[in-house]
Amino acid sequence: MTTEQLTSHIREKQSFLCVGLDTDLDKIPRHLLQEEDPIFAFNKAIIDATRDYCVAYKPNTAFYEAYGARGWQSLERTIGYLNATCPEHFTIADAKRGDIGNTSTRYAKAFYEEMDFDALTVAPYMGRDSVEPFLAFEDKFVILLALTSNPGAFDFQTGTFGGEALYEKVLSASLEYAGSERLMFVVGATKAEYLAAIRKRVPDHFLLIPGVGAQGGSLEDVCKYGMNGQVGLLVNSSRGIIYAGNGPDFAERAAEQAASIREQMAKILAGD
Repeated sequence: MTTEQLTSHIREKQSFLCVGLDTDLDKIPRHLLQEEDPIFAFNKAIIDATRDYCVAYKPNTAFYEAYGARGWQSLERTIGYLNATCPEHFTIADAKRGDIGNTSTRYAKAFYEEMDFDALTVAPYMGRDSVEPFLAFEDKFVILLALTSNPGAFDFQTGTFGGEALYEKVLSASLEYAGSERLMFVVGATKAEYLAAIRKRVPDHFLLIPGVGAQGGSLEDVCKYGMNGQVGLLVNSSRGIIYAGNGPDFAERAAEQAASIREQMAKILAGD
């Protein structure tokens, strides 16, 4: 997928919603535990219910790794189902990988080639030679952690480094990397007051925005300060959608919540 195709899908659907598939066996409806693969059964139902209202899906791999080999099998089944039934949707492996050289290449092969995700979240702490191996994969995207939504982001990310905040250094330095046109950046919705300055540094790149809803971020503020001429936003909601209900009608409740967010997005796009 290209950024042009993603933008076209956003315009067509009037939505820039990303649904986070953070599937926890302790939280899914109890009747699904009788399924052979409860995680995939839950994900499939959520995907089928929400696909008309979103443009992207983002499984957080920790929720699959926690169950060992069977969790990875559930993740592989999930991305296989997405690629087969929703090929127009952007898929993100939220794995927050990052290492140097051949190790990064192996991480990239796992998610880009073996599972065929469109994008992967990557931690920038180890610098250029930890990020560029991911960018070497044509037609795939790297979503670099810039300014995250958690309270601990202030421990390091906003600290000064050579006259710049560390997150600002990440933004400016990464634009010099080979393949930087395929970079996206994570900026937490709870840090919306930083978005205007971030947009000046990366005016044309997509931003992945977690933290709207359950974490208290404002969709209106995110769009006011973060949207560009190509929209340039993917706003993620996980718990607020996938756990909107916990009974037999859980998928319908998820669809209602996704539809409500998509309606808000459509109104914003109509006035952008």
